[in-house]
Formats: sequence, C-alpha cells, structure tokens
Amino acid sequence: MSSVAGSPVLSEKAARQSTDVSFLADGGELGAMMRALDWSRSPLGSPDHWSQALKTTVGMLLAAQAQIVLFWGPDFVALYNDAYAPGIGANHPRALGRPAIENWGELWDDLEPLLAGVRHTRTTFAAKDRPFYVERHGYGETSYWDVSYSAIPDDDGSVGGVLCIVSETTERVLGETQLRASEARYRELNATLEQRVAERTAERHLLATIVETTDGQIQALDLDYRWLAINASCADAYERIYGKRPRVGERLHEFLADRPEHLAAATAIWSRALGGEAFTTIEEFGDARFDRRVFEMKFEALRAPDGTRTGAFLTGKDVTDRLEEQARLAQAEEALRQAQKMEAMGQLTGGVAHDFNNLLTPIVGLLDMFQRRGIGGEREHRLIAGAAQAAERAKTLVQRLLAFARRQPLQAVPVDISRLVADMGDLISSTTGPQIQVTVDAPEGLPEAMADPNQVEMAILNLSVNARDAMPDGGKLRISAKARRVERPHESGLMPGTYVCIAVVDTGIGMDEDTLAHAVEPFFSTKGVGQGTGLGLSMVHGLASQLGGALTITSAVGSGTTVELWLPVSHATPGTVDAVPEPSLQPLAAGTALLVDDEPLVRMSTAEMLSELGYRVVEAGSAEDALQYVRQGLRPHLLVTDHLMPGMSGTDLGLALRKQYPELQILVVSGYANNEGITPDLSRLTKPFRSDELAASLANLTKVAR
Repeated sequence: MSSVAGSPVLSEKAARQSTDVSFLADGGELGAMMRALDWSRSPLGSPDHWSQALKTTVGMLLAAQAQIVLFWGPDFVALYNDAYAPGIGANHPRALGRPAIENWGELWDDLEPLLAGVRHTRTTFAAKDRPFYVERHGYGETSYWDVSYSAIPDDDGSVGGVLCIVSETTERVLGETQLRASEARYRELNATLEQRVAERTAERHLLATIVETTDGQIQALDLDYRWLAINASCADAYERIYGKRPRVGERLHEFLADRPEHLAAATAIWSRALGGEAFTTIEEFGDARFDRRVFEMKFEALRAPDGTRTGAFLTGKDVTDRLEEQARLAQAEEALRQAQKMEAMGQLTGGVAHDFNNLLTPIVGLLDMFQRRGIGGEREHRLIAGAAQAAERAKTLVQRLLAFARRQPLQAVPVDISRLVADMGDLISSTTGPQIQVTVDAPEGLPEAMADPNQVEMAILNLSVNARDAMPDGGKLRISAKARRVERPHESGLMPGTYVCIAVVDTGIGMDEDTLAHAVEPFFSTKGVGQGTGLGLSMVHGLASQLGGALTITSAVGSGTTVELWLPVSHATPGTVDAVPEPSLQPLAAGTALLVDDEPLVRMSTAEMLSELGYRVVEAGSAEDALQYVRQGLRPHLLVTDHLMPGMSGTDLGLALRKQYPELQILVVSGYANNEGITPDLSRLTKPFRSDELAASLANLTKVAR
C-alpha cells in the first residue's frame, strides 16, 4: 500500500462501493417510494451509487419515528421519512429527491441561510418554537417548529448534507397563546370586578363562557378543598385519568377517597396554593388502570375584595405528548451520534489493522524463515521463538480489530451449535479453573446456524474468560444455546426471524450503567494494565454483526452479567456446503513468479519465500511496472500481487494479464482481510502469512490448474 497519508483509506473506500440498496428495505412508505422513484431526474442519481455516508444516514432516518428531513449536497436535495411527510402537506411526494428551493420557495430566504450556515461552519443550529411561513395546503400560514440542524459528513470527510430533526409545535404554540390570552382576560376581569358592579351579571356570564370553552384546564377550590368551579376541558381530563368527573361542591377528599396515594399527592400540591403560594409545576397524575398523563399547572390564590384568601385556582395543560416527542427527538439525536461514532471507530480500526498487517508481513515471514533454517544457537532459537510468539499475538490483535470493524474474513457454513457448545465444555472448565462451576446446556435438535465455527468458538472462549475475570472469588458460569424467534424488530436491531441464541451467564460483580454503555467499544477495559486488550467484547460484537446477528448484554452491579450471541439460522440444504480440502504443502515450482507490492519490506520477505519454494522471482512496485515488464517480454507462470495499491489494483492487474495469458496462475494478497473488490474466481491470501501458508495457497493453485 502507499505510504501517503490518507490514500489507503480513500482508495479502499472506492473499491468498496456497493450497489446494495438494502438500506431502503425497512423504510416504510418512503423507503418503498425511494426504491420505486425514477432517480434519473434527481441530482443525487440512483441510490446504488450513493456514498456510504448518505446510505447510512438515509437508512437511519427512514427507520426513525421522529420527523426527519435530510438536505444533501450543494443543491440541498430533500430526503425524508414517513413521520416528516405529513408536515409538508401537498409538497409531498414531489419534494422527494428534488432541490429544496423547488418546494420550499416561499421560505427559502429564511431557510437557505440556516442550511448554508450549518453546512459551512459544521455548527449545529437548534431552536424551540421557531416560526416558518409555509404554503403546504394551498394557502400561506405561519407554522412553529422545534428544530435541530446538524452537519453530516460524507465519506471523504467533507460536509455532505444537513440533517434536520424537527417537531411541529404549531398547535401547542397557538394553544398556549390562546390560553395566555384567556388567563390575561380572566385576571383583568378579577382585578376590575369592584369597578364593574353594574355589569357583574354580564361579566360573569362572559367569564364563564371563556372558561368553559377554552382548551386550557381551569379549576378552583376553596380552603376546604371543595370545587368552586371547573371547566369542561378540566373535567374531561379527570375522567380520562380516573374514569369519573368531579362536580362543583364536591370535596377533593371525597372524589379520591378510594385512591389514598393519589389523594395524598393532590392535596400536597393544592395545600401550597391554598396557603397563598403562586407557582408553576409539572406533575404526572392518573390511575394506571385508565391513563397516566403529565400536566403543566400554574397555581394562584383566590382572594375576596378585602384581600382575604378564599381558595386557589389553577390553569393547566396536558403536556404528555410534547414531552414524549421531546424524548423521541433526544433519542433520535443520541442514536445518530452513536451510529456516527461507531462508524468512525470502525473505519479507524479497519485502517489501522490494514497498515498493521503490512508491517507484520515481513516480520512474520522473516521470523518463520529463521526458525525453519535453524539460525543461531539455543539462546537465539529461544529469542526467535519468543519474537514469533509475539508476532502471532499481534496477528491475533489485528484479527480482533478487524472483527470489530466487521472486515475479518469469515468462512460462514451451517454449524451445529449444540455440538459446538457441548464440545467446548471441557476447554472452558480448564480455562476458568476449579473455582468456577461451569454448566453447559445445549440440547440436541437445534437448527443449524450460519456462522464461522472457528470464530464462534473464539467468541465463546472470550466471553467465558471475561466471565471468569468477573468472578475473582469463584462463582457459577452457565453456557446455553436455544432457538429463539424474533416476531418484531428487536432492541438490538435484529429483524424478525429465527435465530440460535448462545447465552453466557455469570454470577460475577456485574457492570454499572456507564460501563455497560461502553462495553463493546474497542480498547475499553475495566481490567488492570497488561491484563487485557479491551477487544474481547468488541470482537464478538463485530463478528455477530458481520454474520447478520447481534450481541446483547444485560448486567447490574452485584447481580452478574448475561451476554447473548444471536446467530441467524442457516437455510442451506444438506450437502450444499462443501468442506475445503487441505492443499498439499509443496507446490509445483513453475518457473518465473511476478511479485507485485508497493511495500518494499513485504516484497522482500515474500520474494525470499518464493525463492525457497523454487521460483525465479521478478519484483515490481506497482501494477504499472508489472505491465511494463510483460510488454518488454516477461512471461511469468505465476502472479503474486497485493490487492490495494496506488493506481491500478492487483485484482485489475490479474484480470488484465489473464486475458492475455489464460494459463497464468494468480494469487491476490490483501492486508485488509475482506473480499470487497476482489473477483471471486481469483485465489487470495491474507497478510501476514508464513511460508507454509503461502505454500499451501500456491499448492491449491497448481491443483486447480491440473
């Protein structure tokens, strides 16, 4: 790979571009509409050519229940979800996939500076009850919105668009305005009552009409907790939460006599108001058998003309829906932040692993050569063996990084989880020690899971070691497997279907909420320095996600931990998956090998291995150099090439040379440990590798050729 900063990641992203539009599959009506839309008219083009960042963001907003619209690109092309569509009225669906100015023209002078400001500064813009003039029902109107506009980075790090999480508050704002007007009118009438004795009857009638018809909840109690007045809206609220309506003249104690806990809560609040205190509070009331609602209530004292207190009254409103909407908005924002964080961490760890593999390849290769040649005396042998062991540990560390980044090579086949778990019982018991009582429950007859058995065994072993470390004074460890049916979208993101669930349950110290929130992040560990890499759970999480499953963790301090690994059930019919035959370790030397890699140290160690295997090696630092050698008359029998290089990739080089020389044997070497961009009919080898692993790959090439 090139040593130029940033180049490997960018070229790798280009190689990983996918035509998959599955991110639209579960997006409700808008997801279906996006799949059916003629995108040739849109500046964005077809969804299968969208950047990964755009796909990830659209997939998230389609699944969200909050009102979300994404304005993408310099034209601010609109993409939104089912919850947002009703808010734009007749502009839906013509606004989908079109520049915002076409359908938000009447407020563009107001909206465009906000979007442009977020795009240019990357600073989130948020506001409560912000007015916007809109024309969505054939006429102009002022609407009010809680808004949060955030910049969304594209794959190259630049700002791709602006994500707008909104909640329309027009109805509440207008309702509060009406309520305030009613309250103001009520106070005015009360303050001028003495001066309007002659109009008392008319004013009382007017006041009663206002109180009775307003949407606000108004009631008044005397000093004996007896209702002096209550409007229809407030009586309706009582009936909703208690199943009955209070009457004027009835005492609060009589009304809630059968609910002593509710009575105590209500009298505690009213006693403050009846004592002369003016205050505003938000409280939840109601019988769970009927309904529980949250009310915002403003209390004030009632006074006689001479100033003595005669009772108290409140004006209130039901704010349950508003609070739930605010909670959903906050949840959506947190989910977006978490998704962006995990995506960024995955890209970082994947890139680190790739570069690490390139560094490890010559180290592993040369240490392997020293061991095979028996270089040095007994002391040197021990030192070389120790270095080789350290290199293997580094290789394992890289594999765990790749597992978290979901880029590890997996050989997914139908796996009998019952047998796999049962066979691991003795190994787990010996690993955890005599202080841990291990129980294995894996009944026969479970459906086969589609998984990589080696990686699943490693995952169970990692989880068991974590459980052991959580029980320093001994305890019980139970490992079980069972078939589980998911009927509706799971909290972990699992789609409905049948899964095999492997549960690892311990009676250890458990985790608090903060530890649990970071448990699957790479390098996060509660163990002491040198006692763990912090990659165990992140590796299992990445493995489960890569296989189409999930990892769930439940834990509490002092109550132990339960970790569940969910694996999808295999739908392969018996006999459809063939075992991979063991190749001969001695390939047939076939003359000249053309070795292509942009890393000189990797070329050096690989060339030495090929020479030991009997090949005459010609080295090239790029695909272009290799093609130049061929144009000058080189006729190689074998091509060993790195996959990702500056300029032409190794895969493209192999395909180009195969067109000229169909008999050419080709082995593609990759440090990224994934198959994206590599043609399936080309054999591949993952860095780092030893001489025997290279020999095995070449032996398989010669076997296929024969």
